[in-house]
Amino acid sequence: MILGLAGGCYFFKIGGLIAADVTRPTPRLYRLLSDLTPAVLAGLIVVQAFDGGGTLEIGANTAGLFVGALAAWWRAPFAVVLVLAAAATAGLRLL
Repeated sequence: MILGLAGGCYFFKIGGLIAADVTRPTPRLYRLLSDLTPAVLAGLIVVQAFDGGGTLEIGANTAGLFVGALAAWWRAPFAVVLVLAAAATAGLRLL
């Protein structure tokens, strides 16, 4: 099974390289693909912050998310955003 998954990953990487040699994305497609990354990341963050095993959960993860978002809104450096969000989450879990 592992070998099959590794082969599939290798196939997709080679396929991407071959497709990149043959075709180039249009400027519109390039913009769409560049906007896709933050959207997927935001979806993953929301699921991790609010999912309580099939129910809406508001707890330490949610507080860490809001502290990190506030720090990012204040244009803090990325490392500071991560440390503040982690500290808020850890502090609330200790309580």
